[in-house]
Amino acid sequence: MKIHKLLIFALLVASGASSCKKVLDNVDENYAVAGQIFNDSTLAVLNLNVLYDSNLPSWAGVNSGSAITNPSGLSDEAYNDNKFFRGTISNNDVGDIGTAVNVSNNYGKIRLINTFIRDVNAGTLPAGTKNRLIAQALFFRSFRYFDLVRLYGGVPLVLTPLQAVGDEAKDAALLPRNKTSECIAQITRDLDTCIKYLPKKWAGTADWGRITAGAAAAFKGKVLLTYASPQFVTNEASDPNNPATIVERWEKSYTANQEAVSLLTAYGWKLAASYDNMWFTEVNNPEAVLVTGYNNFNTATSKNNGYDNSARPSYLGTGGGGYQPTWELVKSYPMLDGKAPGTSTRYVYSDQNFYKNRDPRFDKTIAYNGANWPIIGNQNYRLWTYFVNNRTVEPGTASSTGFYCRKAIDPTVLQNNVIYSGTDWMELRYAEVVLNLAESAAATNRLQEAYDNLILIRARAGIEKGTDNLYGLKAGMSQTELINAIMYERQIEFAFEGKRFWDLRRRKLFSTVLNGKIRTGKQFNLVTSGAPASLSTSPYVGRDALSTDQVYTYMTILPKTLDNGYTINWKDEYYFFGIPTSSIANNPKIEQTRGWGGSFDPQL
Repeated sequence: MKIHKLLIFALLVASGASSCKKVLDNVDENYAVAGQIFNDSTLAVLNLNVLYDSNLPSWAGVNSGSAITNPSGLSDEAYNDNKFFRGTISNNDVGDIGTAVNVSNNYGKIRLINTFIRDVNAGTLPAGTKNRLIAQALFFRSFRYFDLVRLYGGVPLVLTPLQAVGDEAKDAALLPRNKTSECIAQITRDLDTCIKYLPKKWAGTADWGRITAGAAAAFKGKVLLTYASPQFVTNEASDPNNPATIVERWEKSYTANQEAVSLLTAYGWKLAASYDNMWFTEVNNPEAVLVTGYNNFNTATSKNNGYDNSARPSYLGTGGGGYQPTWELVKSYPMLDGKAPGTSTRYVYSDQNFYKNRDPRFDKTIAYNGANWPIIGNQNYRLWTYFVNNRTVEPGTASSTGFYCRKAIDPTVLQNNVIYSGTDWMELRYAEVVLNLAESAAATNRLQEAYDNLILIRARAGIEKGTDNLYGLKAGMSQTELINAIMYERQIEFAFEGKRFWDLRRRKLFSTVLNGKIRTGKQFNLVTSGAPASLSTSPYVGRDALSTDQVYTYMTILPKTLDNGYTINWKDEYYFFGIPTSSIANNPKIEQTRGWGGSFDPQL
């Protein structure tokens, strides 16, 4: 979003639409004014821009609520101490459902969306204009309900702008939970409307970042993929979610994702040529299917992403190393031939030389001790995270894992300007749509199609083709093996993009992948005996001239426990979180979820 992301609030004020914001805050009391606004296409679009600004997710897909604010730290790719992994979550810890009509929570956002739809319908704009405006709002309503459903299962479906509890319409606002299947059906209906009425591609650069028919189709594919996944499935023969129904769900997921790929491809979306540089192309980025726009200005209307500053080491910005890869992630990357570490006959893996001959995405994602990391305009910058006599050589706070994330960190931004970084966030990349199709194809026994789409991702990554043209994939994989290979590919392709937590959850993999384990890092200690002075004596003059291999001959690499005092204990009931006590008190018709003291079945 190149233009309207900069001007949303400035235009609201400049057009006299400070009253617009007031109307949006309190629509019913000012409906006459709203009627005037929605007879004017410019003012209607400005109000639509507010929906974009308040609903598009921020970095790593964080889009609402109080709990899932750091998805990377809730998986095996990064670390933070949390109740989810300690097994101590209560039904009040995931409060994303909200109790007040407030634009900071899902139902507050949904009310604003419903109000917009109502007022556009009541206005006098041409039918085609109305359809495009409403379709964009419907996308965000589907986005909000998907967020709720993947957290809680079925929730009350509110499709009109109801008043807050306590007003004269109190009884109308007290709605029970709809079934999960009903919520999914409503989400897909809304998205079908989007696909029907939205442009395949917006005409001008000023509209870059607006929802397209292809984005709606891709999101529909993601919704149906999630709904077909084990999180939403039970194998009880008497249950509506029996295996025969699941086959039908996967077929719908396959059809939706196939439609999304076809639609996007026909209008110019594709895998970007460069895995790392794709983040720094804004307008007409072929990889960006659903994108949140940011800018790098330091003005009252600027919208900076915050990620860049918080991810890089503190001494290369003003934040500091908030996305630190675990050793488990570092070790998981394939070798250059696409084989898992320890299984390649071409490239020998060792923990001491973990950085050698890895999948090219490794060096584009993981910043490690001794790595060349072009940053702050310095093409020859070397990162150092080792210890000398138990003291870190890092100028600032030492990395807790021994590693940093370098994905999507702009190498050209100078240190003092990092806080203003404007790199756009791609919530849905074309690569994800391809892998969604691959998984749906594998689940419906279209195994060759699953292979073909996996190969597209690996070829773009730069993995070697091999004599069999399989880019390291095992030949003749079964359906289960292919799905496992796709989940592995997603782990690597989308590292630090907020996908891993949701993938582990929808596939119900926490018990097999993480439970009973601890996350670890590494500490790189210099063996001072015989080490060059450039490595052991501050100010380390000449250190950068040493090769990484030379450096590691003087290093011992020691394990570092991150999950101190406990092993990961994700519980089965966390696959659908409990409804907060405050939400039930606010609306007694809401039934608590099974496993949290209630009988509502989120799989129905």
